[in-house]
Amino acid sequence: MNDSSAWVHNLDPFLIQFSSTFGIRWYGLAYLTGFVVGAMLMIFLAKRGRRAIRADMVTDYITYVVLGTMIGGRLGYALFYSPDLLTDFSSSFPFWGVLRVWEGGMASHGGIIGVFVAGLLFAKRHKLDWRHLGDLVVLGGSVGIFFGRIANFINGELFGRPAPAGWPLAVKFPGEMFLWLKHDKEKNLADLASGPDLLPKIVDAAKACGVDVNQLNTWISQVRSSQGARYQVQTVINTIIEQIQNGNEAARQALGAVLTPRYPSQLYEAALEGLLLFIIAFWFWRKPRKPGVVGALWLTCYAVVRIIGEHFRMPDAEIGFQLFGLTRGQWLSIGQLLISAALLVYVASRKVPVISGWGPEAQALRDREP
Repeated sequence: MNDSSAWVHNLDPFLIQFSSTFGIRWYGLAYLTGFVVGAMLMIFLAKRGRRAIRADMVTDYITYVVLGTMIGGRLGYALFYSPDLLTDFSSSFPFWGVLRVWEGGMASHGGIIGVFVAGLLFAKRHKLDWRHLGDLVVLGGSVGIFFGRIANFINGELFGRPAPAGWPLAVKFPGEMFLWLKHDKEKNLADLASGPDLLPKIVDAAKACGVDVNQLNTWISQVRSSQGARYQVQTVINTIIEQIQNGNEAARQALGAVLTPRYPSQLYEAALEGLLLFIIAFWFWRKPRKPGVVGALWLTCYAVVRIIGEHFRMPDAEIGFQLFGLTRGQWLSIGQLLISAALLVYVASRKVPVISGWGPEAQALRDREP
């Protein structure tokens, strides 16, 4: 399936680039924006209605949240999607695969767990209600997820499944070439008899990038038997992607002729997990609620929209589809849905005073405080 009208993704993941691997990335700015906006929203809520956290404590809490997000997100990726990182040790910096964060790999479910643990620690230290601390992070979390998914789209990663013919928003992602590399690596004898290899499809684009095509074809022929050849093909793929990002129109056109039009699933997830959940949480926050209700509601809604969004997204190549044709992300979300729904029932049924909010009811609570 190919649609010549579909746009070939060529966005640069760097806002400012100092070297081939170092610079200011959109992905890092997405996290920064989430944390900054989250702090502003916490201060906004902390100044209204009855509350358990003072405005001057927000910066300290945000530090906990940042650490929880980064540590939880990276460890979650290693545990849920790439356990080989846990045993990947080397003699060069940073010595452990889990710490090579610049190579990418963060799991939102792991980040949620990390933030939960951070909230528990902060609550214990300051003798606060951990349920309410969870309420306070969901607005900033929604903002961070929104911009994070936009950054995923700019990076051309976590792209969607093949779109139907003529789909108006279809995009061709050069990162699809890594799927061809995996396909060739795992082909068995039956596959070889039933269909062609996929990697030769990169030859014309590689030629437009100045790659020696004869040498490339040799590496492609050896890719299933030689780790060195596999590494060289991977390097060529990275070269093609970088040159397309840097304006090599010939390579872009050559690759566009063989790429698959796909859903821009990152944008769908930005709308669902970020924008929609922010609207729901912010609107629900207009009235004072029992501690934990807003956070539990957000977790429940996140699980639902993540299950929906994953329907348009390609599963991780090394994991693929799992039981009942669901992805790893969908199964994690199903588990989260069960836990968060139970948490919502628990916090909503507690006989405790309502707290926080931003509407007139919250202001009335604040006015009645001594």
